[in-house]
Amino acid sequence: MIVRNIRNRIKLLFSAEKKLYSSLLNLTGFCTNRIELYKIALTHKSQTMRQKGRSLNNERLEFLGDAVLETVVSDIVFRHFPKKSEGFLTNLRSRIVRRESLNKVAESIGLTPYISVSNNSTSHNSYLGGNALEALIGAIYLDLGFRACQQFVVRKVLPVLGSLKQISEEEVNFKSKLVEWCQKNHIKLEYTLKQREGTDDNAPLFVSKVLLENSMAGSGTGYSKKEAHQNASKEVLALLRRKPKYVQTIMKKRD
Repeated sequence: MIVRNIRNRIKLLFSAEKKLYSSLLNLTGFCTNRIELYKIALTHKSQTMRQKGRSLNNERLEFLGDAVLETVVSDIVFRHFPKKSEGFLTNLRSRIVRRESLNKVAESIGLTPYISVSNNSTSHNSYLGGNALEALIGAIYLDLGFRACQQFVVRKVLPVLGSLKQISEEEVNFKSKLVEWCQKNHIKLEYTLKQREGTDDNAPLFVSKVLLENSMAGSGTGYSKKEAHQNASKEVLALLRRKPKYVQTIMKKRD
């Protein structure tokens, strides 16, 4: 390990790409072995590279990094809260790995300026930084392994978001976030609400449906109107994050 670290530092000093090596050292806290992985991680699909007939951008590394990040965060919150329920742990994890949180981390650690992206894509992609952060974690995993990813999350990601206790006590207003997104993108947003019979305790159950540009986008249930709207909004926000093609479809309906 010591010999490898010395070799990496010598590489950093004499490589023609020493500026990138130095930047990655500052971003991640590690000396990298496979610089090509990080180049791909910082390449948005709008700037796709070609190599031996293959298209190279950060989408595959983003997919991998998303899974690694969820596993790392799951392990952290599981160990930190030994008496909490599965629902609590799931909710806390979702708050840490949501795109708004990852965007905040990407900005804070200075990742965003290194992303290679076309000007047109920058203005239409509010998740650019968060996606690149996941791709970076995917690159770290392939280059240095799972333990390095754990260290990166503990040292670089979580400090930006606050303590686990602070994060767990945040109340996320998903409806407000969806309304804000729709206003920003000039998308027509409607909620419908119905009440139906609840469980054995006879508590009423509310069903909220979200329509974007008059099309059904998602639904949610709850034992209050607010809870139903929140759950429906959360589902739609997740859809907008994970399905760029769906966003394009909604934009076309708007136009």
